[in-house]
Amino acid sequence: MLYPVYAILFADHGLSDAQISSLFAIWSATAVLLEIPTGLWADSVSRRLLLTIAPLPVAAAWALWTLTPCYLSFALGFVLWGVAGSLRSGTLQALVYEELAALDSTADYARLIGRSQAASTTAATVATALAAPVLAVGGFPAVGLASIAATLLAVPVALTLPETRARPARRRGDAAGVLRDGLAQLRRGPVLRHRLLVLSVLLGMSALDEYVPLLADATGAGAVAVPLLVLVVSCGTAAGGWLAGRGMRWTAPVLAVAAGCLALGAASGEPAGLVLVAVAFGVLQWAQAAAEARLQDTVEDSARATVTSVAGSGSEVVSVLLYGGWALGSAAVGPGPLMALAAAPCLGLAWALRRRD
Repeated sequence: MLYPVYAILFADHGLSDAQISSLFAIWSATAVLLEIPTGLWADSVSRRLLLTIAPLPVAAAWALWTLTPCYLSFALGFVLWGVAGSLRSGTLQALVYEELAALDSTADYARLIGRSQAASTTAATVATALAAPVLAVGGFPAVGLASIAATLLAVPVALTLPETRARPARRRGDAAGVLRDGLAQLRRGPVLRHRLLVLSVLLGMSALDEYVPLLADATGAGAVAVPLLVLVVSCGTAAGGWLAGRGMRWTAPVLAVAAGCLALGAASGEPAGLVLVAVAFGVLQWAQAAAEARLQDTVEDSARATVTSVAGSGSEVVSVLLYGGWALGSAAVGPGPLMALAAAPCLGLAWALRRRD
């Protein structure tokens, strides 16, 4: 529940827009620095163990923000949040794919991972809806404690995940060997590099979510309607997740259609345009699952989490570039034109997929 209201928490404790932006930069920088090292770790030890540990730094971050709210606590919290995301990124995908491989069911990967993402989006939507009444009744302490409890529930869930992978004794804890394997796969695999780049860009474009409220507000719909318009886009994203795994061979043309929807919907300046934006966001979610499946089909298990984490690190770089581009562009134009410009990478991805995948 803290996620939709943490910006308000920061502002209530006197943080300026520049200070809040610096917190986001700390968050992204932490992820960029730790993605690949944690991927190496996941390929060297139990992946289930890392997924069990991952929620703990997030719970610690929420505790800092709830009990000692100040700039230093917020900054440390984002570092912890970045650590948790890095522990999970690449690790979960590798574990799921390998367990499906053990069942000879890797064709189900895109559908399964897409449904997981859709469930996550749905849960976030429910948490957003609950945040307002909980905040009204118990303030930020109540929201923080509820968030800590929900996060800690992920620990016993992670413990139930299967892990049948048998690691060669020479590789156990051999991070250097894992890194060599990962680099070797990237050097000799042009298809792997291409799919890695596509996935990085698709994941990085998820950062557009942060600007949907600004886009909705710019339509002039009014403060009361903004949450509803944001909900429309969230529902579109969730629908894309639920449809993951279907029609993957049509990824390129569907992405081209999504680019048109995003450009037209964002540039319209009308509340109804958010429906087209929702379609575009749903396609991006659907395409992410397809891109993840293609990447996993190409990677060898010896460095699966490491290579997947490279995509996570790349996505953070794309996100930072997007944030920077938006910040520069916002001095000249509003959210509508800026969101419409994001259709260009969609078209580029559609062309790249048509040429190579």
